[in-house]
Amino acid sequence: MQRVLVTGGAGFVGSNIVRYLIHETPVHVTVLDALTYAGAWKTLEGLPASRLERVQGDIRDARIVDRLVARADAVIHCAAESHNDNSLRDPLSFISTNVMGTGVLLEACRTYDARFHHISTDEVFGDLPLEGEAAFTEATPYEPSSPYSATKAASDHLVRAWIRSFGLSATISNCSNNYGPWQHVEKFIPRQITNLVDGVRPRLYGDGLHVRDWIHARDHASAVWAIVEKGRIGETYLIGARGEMSNKEIAGLILAEFGRSPDDVEYVDDRPGHDRRYALDPSKIMAETGWAPETDMAAGMRETVQWYRDNEAWWRPAKAGVEKTYRAEGF
Repeated sequence: MQRVLVTGGAGFVGSNIVRYLIHETPVHVTVLDALTYAGAWKTLEGLPASRLERVQGDIRDARIVDRLVARADAVIHCAAESHNDNSLRDPLSFISTNVMGTGVLLEACRTYDARFHHISTDEVFGDLPLEGEAAFTEATPYEPSSPYSATKAASDHLVRAWIRSFGLSATISNCSNNYGPWQHVEKFIPRQITNLVDGVRPRLYGDGLHVRDWIHARDHASAVWAIVEKGRIGETYLIGARGEMSNKEIAGLILAEFGRSPDDVEYVDDRPGHDRRYALDPSKIMAETGWAPETDMAAGMRETVQWYRDNEAWWRPAKAGVEKTYRAEGF
């Protein structure tokens, strides 16, 4: 495998995958990104031009997609509208990008016989009760709660249909919540960090006890490549680091990095349809590929907080607009 196309490679998850590929493998990477508000070429600064091609374009544009897939050995599909709150405001854009865009990519990969890996989310499974130790597995039925998770579920089903109907060489991964550098300030962890930089207390939805299974984006990237190299065609793999923590606990970790009390938070009305708990069982990917996460949560959070402190020029231009939108909706 010599050439890999990464869709959405100028976004958070995508850029971490691109950096992993450049630093840890010999492949040439082409990035296709529409450069919406959540993507920017500056997330790829410092990478060698000899190993990286950048193309601005939309995954719904079959002409661009065909041209790039025709010369790729594999496609790693990260591009998506991914913010739950935005999906409540404008669900049709999520249907267009996440469903139609995936369909265009699948057809191109079928035409040119390219290996396809589809990056999805644990949110397609709905949620789990706060009590107990149950975790999602690859056999968990889908029960999406938001327009975002519903469109990701639809795209997962499309991939499976192309595998069965057309023999497409494809795999799927459903990952838990990512954190780390280069994440847009609209997301939970960078919003809390950048609020504290500005002297604003962290804000938590509802009671703050919603639990997510956290993984550093660098570990997610290594897992994706393990699946591309070693995963069985047609299979789905859950990627997680067994990092369950409540939003309140995450806020406490961040506050500690600022020398503040873990209870120094503000509570706001809960988000509609807010899932209570996610937890993934990554046993399958670990057993079949040998992958395991390497980043300790406390160390990873410390690194992430420091990155946002050191890179204010990267996130500052988007901050005011994000906070204006949240204030308008009481969040």
